[in-house]
Amino acid sequence: MKILLTGAGGMVGRNIVAHVKFAEHKFLIPSRNELNLLEKMQITAYLQKNKPDFIIHAAGIVGGINANINNPIRFLVENMQMGINLLTAAKDNNIKNLLNLGSSCMYPRDHNTKLTENMVLTGELEPTNEGYALAKIACARLCEYINREDSLFLYKTVIPCNLYGKYDKFDEQNSHMIPAVIRKIMSAIEENKNQVEIWGDGEARREFMYAGDLADFIFYAIDNFPKMPFNINVGLGYDYTITEYYRVIAKILGYKGTFIYNKSKPIGMRRKLIDNTLLSKFGWSNKIDLESGIRKTCEYFLNENIND
Repeated sequence: MKILLTGAGGMVGRNIVAHVKFAEHKFLIPSRNELNLLEKMQITAYLQKNKPDFIIHAAGIVGGINANINNPIRFLVENMQMGINLLTAAKDNNIKNLLNLGSSCMYPRDHNTKLTENMVLTGELEPTNEGYALAKIACARLCEYINREDSLFLYKTVIPCNLYGKYDKFDEQNSHMIPAVIRKIMSAIEENKNQVEIWGDGEARREFMYAGDLADFIFYAIDNFPKMPFNINVGLGYDYTITEYYRVIAKILGYKGTFIYNKSKPIGMRRKLIDNTLLSKFGWSNKIDLESGIRKTCEYFLNENIND
């Protein structure tokens, strides 16, 4: 099958390319110079020339709390434009199968219960990443509308929990939590610091899945696409506190110091745990546990630093 993968240079895209099943299909993996998703005419020309059978939309402007707070316009506008341009161009060119990558940011804030797929647009979004969330919601809804107008179009959205792993960004200011913490703790080790700061009280809970597991799910979804729900959570079904993540990373890197808490800093949602009921019925579950995943990620980070 000929599959167009957008965002092949990002963390999710690179994990898809690295997966053992990648060679089973003919993948189109254009760079941004070859296919600018902000230009619909360029997308249309690309689709008409290459005629993919299936599209995986993994491209996006992504980042942690700092990046979202500092660039809300870009996170809203560019993510929404890319998604709407690609989805409508795909429909116009009669491409029947499309897998859209959503985000658990689409869910309302301040829920202590597990987040189910039908909870999108049932409450206020987390302000620190509202722009990104709105763009992801719009694209997921557009997938639903396209299928509603013509049931032959299977445009479906995967809603993963937070991700980490190989090919992530590791700078403290713009990256997601786990790679930022890896760099922060590694810097503390190199600078002989005996304290590392944690934003908030460390008790907020997060569900992080190894990105290689998401790639594994995507290939499972390709093989079973007709029976996949139109919106499906993909995660672990359990979570950990922020402090627990710091402790696991410190253990793996060999950091012996202590943690201090800066309660003046934003922490986002207190808890964000997705419900895996539909995922279990679909027949897939994650394979990499937290310590193994963080160990692989730390090894990748250390190897990249050495190579740099």
